[in-house]
Amino acid sequence: MFLTVTDKRRLHILKQMLHYFIVYTVRKVKVLIADDHAVVRSGLRQILSATSDIIVKDEAANGADAISMICKNTYDTVLLDISMPGRNGLDILKQIRIHDPKLPVLILSMHPENEYALRCLKAGAAGYLIKESAPEEVIAAIRKVASGGRYVSLSLAEKLPFAWEPPTEKLPHAYLSDREFQVMCMFAKGKKTGEISAELSLSSQTISTYKARILDKMKMQSIAQVIRYAIENGLVP
Repeated sequence: MFLTVTDKRRLHILKQMLHYFIVYTVRKVKVLIADDHAVVRSGLRQILSATSDIIVKDEAANGADAISMICKNTYDTVLLDISMPGRNGLDILKQIRIHDPKLPVLILSMHPENEYALRCLKAGAAGYLIKESAPEEVIAAIRKVASGGRYVSLSLAEKLPFAWEPPTEKLPHAYLSDREFQVMCMFAKGKKTGEISAELSLSSQTISTYKARILDKMKMQSIAQVIRYAIENGLVP
């Protein structure tokens, strides 16, 4: 089938009209990116700029700024780093849920899904993504949670039906609070008290207190035991 010049012009006009419709009439998903790493925020902004229906409205480098922006502005989704300095992502997530229970929060994490993802979902997150996820997965996850759904990987989805069942016997790390669990994972990665203190913007004495609580609750004698336990249970990469 051959197209005449007139047909080609009409087709070109239709394509332009379709492009206009997609760009200007499709509802935009307004996103807040909360991550303390400028490189990560820039990378996410670049990924989302390739879409026609998602825009990065604001960026926050810490939890306090994220909460302040959420109180002042309207967003469709929040991309929240779980490991920001000071108050961790779980604390910020809980505060967001208090301020706006309907606002979907998609957790970004460099931690493995084992346990951390379940803690986030139980705290009210709409989804959980590791930072190494492909751009297509990030975009799909944002669209899913912005439309009212939940987003998890296939491997995590298989575990979810069992995650809310009362365990017959709790694993040692299940007794830890969210902050204690975060500190435990950092120790398990080989970080020292001073490094954890600097990264979380907490005093060394506070980290030492968490360390003592972790050992007591997990009934272990040393951090070396904790490291071995975390590796054996897939709590660290």
